[in-house]
Amino acid sequence: MGAYVVRRLFFSLFVLWGAVTIIFVVLRLVPGDPAYIMLGPDADQAQVAALRAQLGLDQPLIQQYATYLANVVHLDFGESFRLNADSMSLVLQRVPATIQLASTALLLSLLIGLPLGVVAALRAHSWVDRTISVFSLMGQSTPSFWLGIVLILVFARGLKVLPSAGSGTWSHLVLPTITLALPFLAILVRLTRSGLLEVVHEGYVQTARAKGLGEGIVILVHALRNALIPIVTVVGLQFGALLGGTVIVETVFAWPGVGRLLIDSIGRRDYGVVQASILLVATIFVVINLLVDLLYGFLDPRVRLAGD
Repeated sequence: MGAYVVRRLFFSLFVLWGAVTIIFVVLRLVPGDPAYIMLGPDADQAQVAALRAQLGLDQPLIQQYATYLANVVHLDFGESFRLNADSMSLVLQRVPATIQLASTALLLSLLIGLPLGVVAALRAHSWVDRTISVFSLMGQSTPSFWLGIVLILVFARGLKVLPSAGSGTWSHLVLPTITLALPFLAILVRLTRSGLLEVVHEGYVQTARAKGLGEGIVILVHALRNALIPIVTVVGLQFGALLGGTVIVETVFAWPGVGRLLIDSIGRRDYGVVQASILLVATIFVVINLLVDLLYGFLDPRVRLAGD
């Protein structure tokens, strides 16, 4: 088991190195010079050259990459060109807002998705099942940015019952939460339905029925408990996806999280903040995947043996 854990940690570090390298290369390929953007169109060539030297942008690309990697190893993620502050500190200040939005969306998805999936499985092939399946398919196929705009037009501009942007009260959280939760809710409905249908005819479920237990206890205690095992794994992985999905939702609703900071920083070529933001999201993904892999190793010895 020790070798399995060490191997997974090594692969995780390799993935993070790949993410850091891709972020660095892509940012340098994007058109636009940070020095020009910071100084404005009235700056002359001497001013631009002086600022590029100050930011280290006049150095060869490989030297910039080596300096960046060395700084990351020492947990120095650079300063924001635009805000003149430590990049990672700026990103971490926005993390609570992003976590709040992603956690609320996850909770809403669980509270609605799981019961709907159970109902669809218990009424399989009926009009109830078909109706839930159609709505879940629509929810899974609906683009988040389009849904967000529609919700703003209906509830903020039309009915005027909810704010269209900003934060601070629970009402500001409603529309972005629904927008972020709907695709994951649809996935949960389909996973719960299919998982429950696979186990509902298993021998241990039939045995529970033969003992005279009520159908509710048979489903909730015996069938659903086993059907939840793959769902728990998907929930863990999807939480990372929810954090990544906030980039679009936070932009649409002007939510002050990491996603909105990232989009603003890309537009202004603020390399330090963009690199720190993406590196943080990549680290969260890697940590969640690592925990899931280690949990598999504990739950299923065959996975551990395969890893060894």
